[in-house]
Amino acid sequence: MKYAPIDAQLFIDNRKNFIKHLDSNALAVFNSNDLMPRNGDQTFVLRQNSDLFYLSGIDQEESILIIYPDTPLVHYREALFIKRTNAHIAVWEGHKYSKEEARKTSGIKNIYWLEDFPAALDALMKQCNSVFLNSNENDRFDSDVPYKDLRFAKNLQNKFPQHNYKRSAPIMAKLRSIKHSIEVELMQKACDITESAFRRLLHFIKPGVNECEIEAEIMHEFLRLRSNGYAYYPIVASGASSCVLHYQENNKDCLDGDILLLDFGADYANYASDLTRTIPVSGKYSPRQKEVYNATLKVMKEAMSMLRPGITLDNYNKEVGKVMESALIDIKLLDKKDVANQDKRQPLYKKYFMHGTSHFIGLDVHDIGDRYAPIKEGMAFTCEPGIYIPNEGIGVRIENDLIVGKNSNINLMKNIPIEADEIETLMQA
Repeated sequence: MKYAPIDAQLFIDNRKNFIKHLDSNALAVFNSNDLMPRNGDQTFVLRQNSDLFYLSGIDQEESILIIYPDTPLVHYREALFIKRTNAHIAVWEGHKYSKEEARKTSGIKNIYWLEDFPAALDALMKQCNSVFLNSNENDRFDSDVPYKDLRFAKNLQNKFPQHNYKRSAPIMAKLRSIKHSIEVELMQKACDITESAFRRLLHFIKPGVNECEIEAEIMHEFLRLRSNGYAYYPIVASGASSCVLHYQENNKDCLDGDILLLDFGADYANYASDLTRTIPVSGKYSPRQKEVYNATLKVMKEAMSMLRPGITLDNYNKEVGKVMESALIDIKLLDKKDVANQDKRQPLYKKYFMHGTSHFIGLDVHDIGDRYAPIKEGMAFTCEPGIYIPNEGIGVRIENDLIVGKNSNINLMKNIPIEADEIETLMQA
């Protein structure tokens, strides 16, 4: 891992909180992610299962965590099973956790080799009344790939069909949506790395550079500062491409007079950041570009003030929509009379702002959480309004990451240039 060691207290506290939600005499099992095949004999680099990492800090393939507070087998109340290394693995794959390293990382005393897991599971299944199985229930996730947790659940249910099986996912969504102070520090580190990359770009971008060169500059700064890399594939969208929400080609020359939409974020210790800024390739916005930019920024500032405890994301988005309507009228994209007579089920602002304003963020860039429940103190969100005008070749989105606070929010990106005048000054320096 490139990142610095994480205080194991984070994972100790996370497991304690998880145990509070378990039934009596219940066993919970969490698996690491698969090493996914790429081509030939290659696999993709491991991205650890976020739930396993949240509960253990273990960042290695072929790892299993069990939590069973009520078992009379004390050494299995909290136990971690990891891959045993050998001379061949050490030569071909490099270092793997020793038991002592896994103990220090996770705060779990009982560490076993993976080959000990089947016997331990058999013994525990004969004692427990219910089993909490993990699955990916992120409402943005849809895949035909039968990942490790699903395969494990199917095999276990076939072998022990009469047990009472329950879902860990709702518990994990509730726990992970409220950030521990150590998590906030890690997210701030990810945002600081992202800031450094953005500031680097402000001195690099000029007419004639290719979007892929900009992407390379971002990755250079990320790796230099010990990030794992991108938290998601970056969007480097110049000119008309700035109106394509998930543009990922990143292969066009940036032309004088173009607007350039940059949406990227560093992953640090598996925690995501998510930044968007829209800047002028030439170093100076055209009057119309600045007008649209400032309108978007005004909506963003109001939206950040609305993202407070008690409101639901649904109602929040509706309120932001009203602010956006006003902004679009001001820049003459909507007519006030048309807005007054619009079908409220299909608001006119959606033509120019078609996505949501905020999403959960944390271990995943689109993190888990209940979008229908009231927002709580300690939750983390993006705030990212945008205005997209394809016929003008202008797409503007501005985005920061926030922790919802009791009296005011913590803006994790407060030091990243955001005002149009400041961006112009830095680009022309």
